[in-house]
Amino acid sequence: MNGPQPAPTGPVPYRRTPIFDETTLPAGLRRDHRTKPGVWGVIRVLAGQLRYCVLDPRSEQILEPGRPGLVHPDQPHFVEPIGPVRMHVEFYDQPPTL
Repeated sequence: MNGPQPAPTGPVPYRRTPIFDETTLPAGLRRDHRTKPGVWGVIRVLAGQLRYCVLDPRSEQILEPGRPGLVHPDQPHFVEPIGPVRMHVEFYDQPPTL
């Protein structure tokens, strides 16, 4: 029999999107959008690569497994698949630990 499991460390997401691939990634994520004030997002790539573009302040990152993207509250951004990809987004009500 297993003993007690350790409590998670750091913030826990309150919601998560389904897993999307390069064909099911919604158009709304491919164009400028933002999270609500007080909502952080973590873009997690499970396979492949995803371009994560922040519009203010301008920056661009290539996300891949083990290299998530942090979305700050109310920050305009969009993503673009770079070939085949599998990804999802987690949402937090406080700054997450990457």
